[in-house]
Amino acid sequence: MSAVYTSPSLSSATLARPAAVPPAVRRGAWQLDAGHAMSLKASGASVLRIRQGRVWVTRDATAHAGSEDLVLAPGESLAVAAGERIVMEPWDSHGATYSWDAA
Repeated sequence: MSAVYTSPSLSSATLARPAAVPPAVRRGAWQLDAGHAMSLKASGASVLRIRQGRVWVTRDATAHAGSEDLVLAPGESLAVAAGERIVMEPWDSHGATYSWDAA
């Protein structure tokens, strides 16, 4: 994984039971539970790939572009430049599974 974890997860007081994640989806991937957010900073050019669920991703503003919000669904990916920081959280109460790989 070519990222630096920059903040703790935020959790809500009441969480729905996460959906079962098939073993094939889990291999080489991470689970992000409903009600949690994660901040990642790419140490090198990286690709965020959504395997299950949907995520809301916010990119930090850069010298060339403002902050950007995106919703990614299973099978979609996002290129993240070296040094760029993103914050992501599941879009709904089912959580999400994702991978973070070198580009």
